[in-house]
This record gives sequence, C-alpha cells and structure tokens, in this order.
Amino acid sequence: MGQIKIYGVKDRLNPIKETLSNVIHSCMVEVLEFPSDKKFHRFFPMDIEDFYFASGRTEAYTVIEVSMFEGRSVVVAKKQLLKLLFERINSELSISPKDVEITIFETPKHNWGIRGLPGDELALNYKVNV
Repeated sequence: MGQIKIYGVKDRLNPIKETLSNVIHSCMVEVLEFPSDKKFHRFFPMDIEDFYFASGRTEAYTVIEVSMFEGRSVVVAKKQLLKLLFERINSELSISPKDVEITIFETPKHNWGIRGLPGDELALNYKVNV
C-alpha cells in the first residue's frame, strides 16, 4: 500500500499533475512492484507566498511524500526508488533534482485502516518485502 502527497507552487504544479502522477506511479510499479491499479496520489498546489523553500531552489521546487507499509529493503527498493524518481522527474518534466525533495514514511501494516480493516488483516495481491 502506498499514499503519495505532492506539494508545489500551484502555477508550476497544476499544469504537470497528470504527467507527474504517471511518472511517480511508473516508478512505484517498477521498483516496488505495486499493482498498476494501486494509484493513490494527492496534490497540494500552493500559492507562492504560502510555500517557503531554501535559496537555490526555483519555483519548480516540489516535495513528494511517500507513505507505505514497512518492509522494503533499503538498497534494493528505497534507494532505487529515490534514484529512479529523481531521474524520471528530471528527464520527463525537466525538473532538476535540486528542485525535488522526497521523503519515505514507513509504518507497520496495523497502523493503516483500509476498506474497513486494519492493514495487517488485508489480503494483498502484491508483495511488500521487495
């Protein structure tokens, strides 16, 4: 299971939402072996005056938060996911890796409530330990 939140300056983020969502999802499917129909993305376009970021960043600055079940390996899954996201966001959207920050939050399955059940009671059609 994975939930994605994407924050950015609305004038830059709104026009690229669909493409960015597709890029992120393709990386999740490829690296974490997510089913292609498991896409849960939420966008938070912000007014420039409400989105503070460090010098050296441009208005393309984008923050991506990935919440998912714990259990993925550091090297094989998480680091590979980060590298692929930076690479594809740069190549497909021309957003420099300097303008992208990604945080992965992992929590135990029992901390999730999905379709009326605790996450650890769900029958998943994909594996988490990749």
